[in-house]
Amino acid sequence: MPVRKGNAEWRGNLLNGSGNISTETGVLKNIPYNFVSRFEQGNETNPEELVGAAHAACFSMAFANGLSKAGFKVNSIQTEDNVFIEKVEGAFKITKIEINTIGDVEGISESDFLKHAGETKGTCPVSKALTGTEFILNAKLK
Repeated sequence: MPVRKGNAEWRGNLLNGSGNISTETGVLKNIPYNFVSRFEQGNETNPEELVGAAHAACFSMAFANGLSKAGFKVNSIQTEDNVFIEKVEGAFKITKIEINTIGDVEGISESDFLKHAGETKGTCPVSKALTGTEFILNAKLK
C-alpha cells in the first residue's frame, strides 16, 4: 500500500509566527496557516479544518461503499465535519468531531440509512486513525 505524505513548516513563536502546509500531490502547496486562523478567525487554513476535510472525504467514500455493497444505488453522499478544539487542563485538544452527512440513496429506508451511517462512523480509516494510531517519531536537530 502507498504511503501518503503531508508536510508543514512553522516559523517563529506561537502567537506571531506563521507556517505553510503542503501535500505530496501538490494539491495543497505552501498554503499558509497561523495562530489567528487556528484559534480565532482568520483567512488561512488550520490543522483542524484539514482533519475535518480528510475525515469527511473518508467517511463519504466508506459510507457509499458500504451502502453499495448492501445493494443500494448511491447517487451522492455529502459530509461536513465540525471539528471542536478546546483548552482542556491547560492544553488544546480536539474534543469531538460532529459528522453531518446527507445521502441521496435509492431504495433505502431511513432506519437502514442510519444503521449504515453508524457503522461507517467507526470503520472508515480516518476514523480509526483518530482513535489510536501509533505515531513513530523521527526527529533531528538542524
